[in-house]
Amino acid sequence: MTLLQERHHEHDRLNRRGSLEPREPGRPRRSRAVALVLACLTLMTLDLVGGDDSPVDGARRLVGEAYAPVEAGVNTVLGPFLAVGEWFHTQDRLVEDVDRLQAENEQLRGDLATVDFDRNRLREYDGLTATAEQIGYALVPARVIGVGAAQTFSRTVTIDAGTDAGLRPDLTVVSAAGLVGRVIRVTSTTATVLLVIDADSTVGGRVGTSMKIGFLHGRGDLGDFGRTARLDLELVDQTTVPARGDTVVTWGSQDGAPYVSGVPVGTVRSVYSSVRDTTQRAVIDPYVDFGSLDLVGVVVPSGADSDRAVVEPDGTMQ
Repeated sequence: MTLLQERHHEHDRLNRRGSLEPREPGRPRRSRAVALVLACLTLMTLDLVGGDDSPVDGARRLVGEAYAPVEAGVNTVLGPFLAVGEWFHTQDRLVEDVDRLQAENEQLRGDLATVDFDRNRLREYDGLTATAEQIGYALVPARVIGVGAAQTFSRTVTIDAGTDAGLRPDLTVVSAAGLVGRVIRVTSTTATVLLVIDADSTVGGRVGTSMKIGFLHGRGDLGDFGRTARLDLELVDQTTVPARGDTVVTWGSQDGAPYVSGVPVGTVRSVYSSVRDTTQRAVIDPYVDFGSLDLVGVVVPSGADSDRAVVEPDGTMQ
């Protein structure tokens, strides 16, 4: 090996720090990197200073015109593939929107179906409050939850209030329309009410205009199949003839049991006379629709202990 070859070999083994690490092939020289950075800064400065007349504007326009068709072609080819993900995402959103709208629609349909029911119940509560003020007695609200079997040949209903609500036998039961009946049996949470239309029911009544008294008897008819439930009134004074449309209210029992006085019962529909027996019988149309009983009120002493709110005679809830 010649002296020149040995120097060249040693030069390859020595780096700038004097170590024996060989120089990596292909690594750009530092001067070249510095030159590129300076060139970039120079172009940026010229472009910034030149404004609309930038010396690099032509080159930029030339590059844009050259690559614009390529970019458009790539977008045309890849566009449908890139849109697949967005399509699935959009479909998921649409499915969620449809499900949400269907749920809201079902909710609105259910609310609409119960509007009349809720409005009727509110009207019944308002009517029961007005009834308490009208007759001057406290009422325990209760709902009809059962109707007595027709095979028993008695007209009764079961309500959802019992001794826990302050109820006991021989209490008057009313609705917003008028007299319903009387309590005959109670449990801790329910009570059985004998309706005034029952064939075994007898209620003392008073004709509104003449104040004449008599006895109301049920016929045992609920008014099924389009027939109207009716009562018969026998006046004590047979010389008195009640007029059609006269109002009949309860006469009242001793100590208010089983019936308190002044509760509306119905109106006189017609009067029949018996020449042979010299008696008169008036047919009464009850105010209460016994085929659609729902909310009723049981007369209790004011301030009675109850497991629910009591409507006081002044219309307040206690």
